[in-house]
Amino acid sequence: MAATTVYKEPAPIMDRENPLESMMSRFNIAAEILGLDDSTYNVLKAPDKQVIVSIPVTMDNGKVRVFEGYRVVHNTILGPSKGGIRYDMNVHIDEVKALAAWMTWKCAVVDIPYGGAKGGIICDPTTMSPGEIERLTRGYTLAMKDVFGPDRDIPAPDMGTGPREMAWLMDEFSKTVGATSPAVVTGKPLVMGGSLGRTEATGRGVMVSALAAMSKLGMKPEESSAVVQGFGNVGSWAAKLLCEKGVKIKGVSDISGAYWNENGINIDEAIAYKNVHNGRLEGYTGATLMNADELLLADVDVLVPAAVEDVITEHNAHDIKAKLIVEGANGPTSASADPIINEKGIMVVPDILANSGGVTVSYFEWVQNRLGYKWSEDMVIERAERIMTDAFEKVYATSQKYKVPMRIAAYVVAIDKVAQTYKFRGGF
Repeated sequence: MAATTVYKEPAPIMDRENPLESMMSRFNIAAEILGLDDSTYNVLKAPDKQVIVSIPVTMDNGKVRVFEGYRVVHNTILGPSKGGIRYDMNVHIDEVKALAAWMTWKCAVVDIPYGGAKGGIICDPTTMSPGEIERLTRGYTLAMKDVFGPDRDIPAPDMGTGPREMAWLMDEFSKTVGATSPAVVTGKPLVMGGSLGRTEATGRGVMVSALAAMSKLGMKPEESSAVVQGFGNVGSWAAKLLCEKGVKIKGVSDISGAYWNENGINIDEAIAYKNVHNGRLEGYTGATLMNADELLLADVDVLVPAAVEDVITEHNAHDIKAKLIVEGANGPTSASADPIINEKGIMVVPDILANSGGVTVSYFEWVQNRLGYKWSEDMVIERAERIMTDAFEKVYATSQKYKVPMRIAAYVVAIDKVAQTYKFRGGF
């Protein structure tokens, strides 16, 4: 059962052409609105540190393979950098740079004292034994021992990693400093200092963001319907929590296809089904199978893309009927779709706001580790929801002030916070 409930960060942005340019396109619009000076602009667009390491690992067959690993620290003006570590064959430096910058803005939007970072190793963990993954993780940690630290750079799980890898990372780092150092990493197992409430943290943030946006649009949850694209950790929790607030979830989807029930899907039943079927909905009989692409175009009030990047594009944006889009995934809306969505008058709660519940509870884990004190689950939930609500209200007010979409407003809030901090601290 534990394997189905561990927290995973939502999938990172992966623009096949150049993820750095994809992130910068929205950054540039916000910077122009703020009238950002050239000096600050140049500092904020460039990462503070890029580290590339070679990690020799003895494989189970006795041969040594050398893996390439990355860690990019984008900015630390607000505090130690924070960001996940990804194990995947498609990891490349531009992607990691883009995601590190994106984490800076994400932390700034929700007003937590972190900068942004990201890491990754080019590997396929699905073809590696637990022993090989452990040796790889420990080798990466040793290579990054001068980068990581509770006051410097704090990793977390991402695609291909989870609590197991974070436990190994914490143990190896602790050996290098000669003392147990739980605050060096978040996303750990509960018995090692992980935080209660983390499993559902990102999905809960999506729910809080959706309800806040629905309130602005005059939509009552009990009279509203939604579809959730992606039924992994983020999507399933978002669907469950929205359902508990009265929203009728008419459609969900995963890798096996999309499932529709006009009268509303029993989300608890669907989650229970996927938990005993290898995390997939294939064969689920509580809804009718439908074309996955059509789910995005369903006639519902709220659309929650919580799967992969670039699912809303210039090719299908014209046909979206939802009044509200709440981005559970990272980068589900391509830059080319933005003008179409805006012209249609659809409100979008952007990824750097809507799915920041995960990094918020990561911050809580770090705080608890440093205090040596564990908070109750109710306290974690109450504080996380307050942070998410406050962040939404600030972004919404900014969108009204500058008459810009919520996405650009979120970048304006983030960049302004970082830029002002540089000013008060005395420059660069």
